[in-house]
Amino acid sequence: MTPYLLFYVENPADLAQAIEALFGLAPVERSPTFVLFVLDGMRLGFWRVDGVEPAPQPRGENSELSISVDTREAVDRHHAGWQEKGLAVLQAPTEMDFGYTAVASLPGPFRLRVFRPGEMPG
Repeated sequence: MTPYLLFYVENPADLAQAIEALFGLAPVERSPTFVLFVLDGMRLGFWRVDGVEPAPQPRGENSELSISVDTREAVDRHHAGWQEKGLAVLQAPTEMDFGYTAVASLPGPFRLRVFRPGEMPG
């Protein structure tokens, strides 16, 4: 079994371009209405919202792609890279209850979070 995680977006091509630029990851499938990436053990797809059946209910920004990294410095590097690429940073690197994190806005509306997990209690 291979899990697919699909997000409904306004423009899959714009989001695919952002993912390619940020991670150097090329999609394995690309059409005007759908883009698919292969990740370790799963598939990540972006489907143009006006083609989804049955049609989803309208909602605002309500999803994000989160990436775990090993160090706080890696979070800082991602944040700096986002700024260099002109992404809108929604949250500069900061400590939260789950770890050190930063968030950027991608086309969609969609969010990209990078985080270094904090120490687990117990």
